[in-house]
Amino acid sequence: MTIGLTHYLVVGALLFSLGVFAIITRKNAIMVLMGLELILNSANLNFIAFSKFGGLNMEGHVATLFVIILAAAEVAVALAIVLNIYQNYKHINIDEVNALKE
Repeated sequence: MTIGLTHYLVVGALLFSLGVFAIITRKNAIMVLMGLELILNSANLNFIAFSKFGGLNMEGHVATLFVIILAAAEVAVALAIVLNIYQNYKHINIDEVNALKE
C-alpha cells in the first residue's frame, strides 16, 4: 500500500477540523493559539503534499517556509498579548476580557 495525495489531504482535513474545534470551543487564550497552530500546520501539510504529488517542485516548500515564519511571528505577538492580559486581569479567559482596548 502506497501513501498517496488522498492520505495527506485526509490528515490535513483532520488537523484543520481539530484546530477549528479548538478555536471555537476553548475559552483559554493559549488553547485558542494552539488551535490556530493546528490550522497553520494543516496548511503546511497540504502545501508539501501538493508540492510532492502535483508537480509544484519547490513552490510548496517555499510557501511552507513562509507559513512557518508567519506562525513564529504570530506566536511572538500573541504571547505578548496573552502576557499583557494576564498581567491586567490575572487570568487568560478570553470571554471575560472585553475592556482590553481601554
